[in-house]
Amino acid sequence: QLEKELTYEKLMGWISPEMMNSTEVKLYLPRFKLDEDYKLKPVLSSMGMPDAFELGKADFSGISSGISSGNELVLSEVVHKSFVEVNEEGTEAAAATAMLMCGCALIMSTSEFIADHPFLFFIRHNKTSSILFCGRFCCP
Repeated sequence: QLEKELTYEKLMGWISPEMMNSTEVKLYLPRFKLDEDYKLKPVLSSMGMPDAFELGKADFSGISSGISSGNELVLSEVVHKSFVEVNEEGTEAAAATAMLMCGCALIMSTSEFIADHPFLFFIRHNKTSSILFCGRFCCP
């Protein structure tokens, strides 16, 4: 249910500095590795750039000086590959992310968080508050 109702605005509200207290937490995470490929042609086409994939409509003249006409160059596919690994060497970085991702450290009366159940995770660039990666781990 949390995942269905989660929005960027809600997440940013939960992890805003005003909602946080600095607290040391013992974090227990399973080791995991997530590796995924996404083909983005349908997504990019639906977002308004279908011409980039169609011969005769695509215009890459700015990067195709060796080709007689800029519209002879088209995209065939755009692939996004993501990879996240959490292990013993990555525990410190993952601890901050896990504490921020659900606000659990703010509510818990103990200083321990054991991720022995499915969880969401977010990796955030602190200076810009940009979400770099997010994922769901279902099988700890």
